Amino acid sequence: MGEHSEQLLQRLEKLEEMPTIPVVLAPLLRYLEQPLDTLEVQQVVDLISQDKSLAAQCLHMANSPLYGRWQNVDSIRSAVVALGLQRMRDIAVSCSVLKLIPKDKAKLDPMVFWEHSLGCALVSRQFARRIGFDDPGKAYLAGLLHDVGIVAELSVLPDEFQVALEVARTERIPLHEAEIRTLGFSHCDAGKVVAERWHLSSDLLVVLGWHHDPQGAEQNRDLVALVSLSDLLCRMCGLGHGYIEERQVNFLDEPGFAVLIEECPPLKDFDWARFTFELEAYMEEVHRLVGVLYGAPQ
Repeated sequence: MGEHSEQLLQRLEKLEEMPTIPVVLAPLLRYLEQPLDTLEVQQVVDLISQDKSLAAQCLHMANSPLYGRWQNVDSIRSAVVALGLQRMRDIAVSCSVLKLIPKDKAKLDPMVFWEHSLGCALVSRQFARRIGFDDPGKAYLAGLLHDVGIVAELSVLPDEFQVALEVARTERIPLHEAEIRTLGFSHCDAGKVVAERWHLSSDLLVVLGWHHDPQGAEQNRDLVALVSLSDLLCRMCGLGHGYIEERQVNFLDEPGFAVLIEECPPLKDFDWARFTFELEAYMEEVHRLVGVLYGAPQ
């Protein structure tokens, strides 16, 4: 890494302008990390209800078919009861992080960013279920947060990030490749800094830091590879970073596939074409839902 790149990374690591984890999210995450059978519905309802904007957005999301809605829910308590604590964790965390991109420095359309992040979360969860991964909820959370390093770059290095984004759009190459060329590091490196600052669990830190190089991960390689493939699926299906990458993808040749098949043998018989087709309905609903959430009370 060159001197200029090291200086930029040092600016990130100083954390002076780094986005802080939303106030409600930290205690909510800590509480919901406990075993589900020890959680109390009222405690979850109280935590979410502390923030009226968060509560309103949670209700919007709880009423989306993406989260298994069976009937209309009109209160946080009824949403928790109808959907279960794990689904409400997914929803509350999703809504909490929607506000992270600084509006005055938004070089990347926040709706584009969150459509990709939410899409990746949902695809990761569905993919995890299909291949027998043991914690689809963790896969959702990892998919949702995988690109948070971009938020750090937007906050601390907005002009430098803009250059990288323009290179990626012009040449239609993956964003992380453009970042490495122009910044000397990628949002994966920035993601490690954010994960440490926010005291995220070690498995999430590995995903944030290695989802573009799953073979380099030393632990939780199955989760990293799962998110890596889900991220690629979203980018290929039109939920990327606001442009279409010019590349042909064969998932069987992807590094993430080689890693994941070691951990999840059912992947050998996985029907990629069918799964991709089913995701099209997801993508439309993600687009609608993020639009609704950005129109909800802030």
